[in-house]
Amino acid sequence: MLIVGSVVIRVDDLERQKAFWTAALDYVVREPHDDDFVVLQSRDGRGPNLSLDTMPSERILPPRIHLDLYAEDQAAEVARLSGLGAREVHWSGRPADADYVIMEDPEGNRFCVIDAGERAQPT
Repeated sequence: MLIVGSVVIRVDDLERQKAFWTAALDYVVREPHDDDFVVLQSRDGRGPNLSLDTMPSERILPPRIHLDLYAEDQAAEVARLSGLGAREVHWSGRPADADYVIMEDPEGNRFCVIDAGERAQPT
């Protein structure tokens, strides 16, 4: 059996991205870590890790993969993430009734904030 252990994001500025993603997800740095690679994990150790890797990589849009982050209060989370340095991405193909907001982190890595509302959270 396989499980998702970590999603890896390529970054340029490891310290800035580490600060953003730990604050965004309320994750902590798993020790030990290197100067060019860090694993972030949830405080309770549940859920997938998020790894940040400084391996150079060309940014491609639209990205082939992105994170979907579930939020009970989507508007509040979008505002909080914007305050941390994320930006909303406007896309002409987004339906008017979409339950997601497209955002990108300070280096342009895209993710969506999904309005989870009353929906069951993934386990």
